[in-house]
Amino acid sequence: MKRQFRVAGILAVVAGTALLATGCSGNSNSSSSDGKVSMTFWTNATTGPGQTFWKKTIADFEKANPNVTIKMQTIQNEDLDGKLQTALNSGDAPDIFLQRGGGKMAAMADAGQLMDISDSIDADVKSAVSDGAFKGESYQGKVYAMPIDVQPEGIYYSQDLFKAAGIDTPPTTMDELNADIVKLKATGVAPVAVGAKDAWPAAHWYYNFALRECSESTLDKTASTLKFDDSCWTKAGDDLKAFNDTKPFNDGFLTTAAQQGAGSSAGLVANHKAAMELMGAWDPGVIASLTPDEKPLPDLAWFPFPATSSGKGDPASMMGGLDGYSCSAKAPKKECTAFLNYTATKDVQEAYATAFNTIPVNKDAQGGIEGAYIKPVLEAYNKAPFVSQYLDTLYGQSVGNALNTGVVNLLAGQGSVADIISGVNQAAAKG
Repeated sequence: MKRQFRVAGILAVVAGTALLATGCSGNSNSSSSDGKVSMTFWTNATTGPGQTFWKKTIADFEKANPNVTIKMQTIQNEDLDGKLQTALNSGDAPDIFLQRGGGKMAAMADAGQLMDISDSIDADVKSAVSDGAFKGESYQGKVYAMPIDVQPEGIYYSQDLFKAAGIDTPPTTMDELNADIVKLKATGVAPVAVGAKDAWPAAHWYYNFALRECSESTLDKTASTLKFDDSCWTKAGDDLKAFNDTKPFNDGFLTTAAQQGAGSSAGLVANHKAAMELMGAWDPGVIASLTPDEKPLPDLAWFPFPATSSGKGDPASMMGGLDGYSCSAKAPKKECTAFLNYTATKDVQEAYATAFNTIPVNKDAQGGIEGAYIKPVLEAYNKAPFVSQYLDTLYGQSVGNALNTGVVNLLAGQGSVADIISGVNQAAAKG
């Protein structure tokens, strides 16, 4: 089953301006006899403007809906998936929670843990958000989450550090990237920051090499069979090993966190200790929170993952995805879907884009986004012939965890490319 989505023209939609959706009627244990409804909300926005955004959004919604109370709980991003799965399995899930989609969402839907919101999406929201975005939050023809942003991936970099190293234009091929890394090393900065302590940031390098080496049909087939038997998976690992052998990453990258503190990979870029980081569209917001003045990095820019000299993947294809929010199967449907619709409206989406310094899913909310990286990101995203969800999302939690672990072991010199392949095949076999 296809779990990735095409996004040529994904943002070419008509704007909507509805403030609230009434949804469909429904009751749950969260409702009381006096009509009051209390819902729980889990997000990974633990600090800064992102957390402030959600507090205000919830407060504004509660003011407009005085019968509703929403209790927010923030959970560190790297801990969220595990805690959420435990809560879902125990029958004590939050009413509203961050949804990453892909195989992870499919497993939740198969287990009856998610609410089908297909018939509860406000008409104005449908006109403001593309079909492609909704398809990215769908499974077997049903919508299980409200998309909130788009997350094209690529390499964020410091224009000042590139200029200091004598690099005039960003690289378009791996050969050019390798040459630029040599120049950056000569200036004393780390060429590439990666937070391998959290596993997934390091694994994203493998994902992108796989996107270049594997055809769209292979990625599609693997999403269905979970069999990594095509030679392109091994070639992607060989590419990553060869790249790692050039020592492009920051010192101590295996114990470096991705997004927490000035010493994280994002923090290294924020403080001009590293020149580049491969990451999704949330990265500018994270970097901004870690600069000395906690403001956006003025010289931050972006370029697509470079082309390789071999492979069956289209060099214009991208890794990408969506963040969304789901209602649990037991949530009060009317109130929960009304809140989801509210998050997709223009004014809320504009505030979201400002708070997270990222790309909102509502077309009309994109006009005021600032930053040198925004235009090239959107251009590349809209022109991409194929966008694959991040592989640990696409292939589900069990296979995704095995993939991420295998990649980190390879980078640490404690595993081989063959170990990556065998590890994910074993994880898939266990189900």
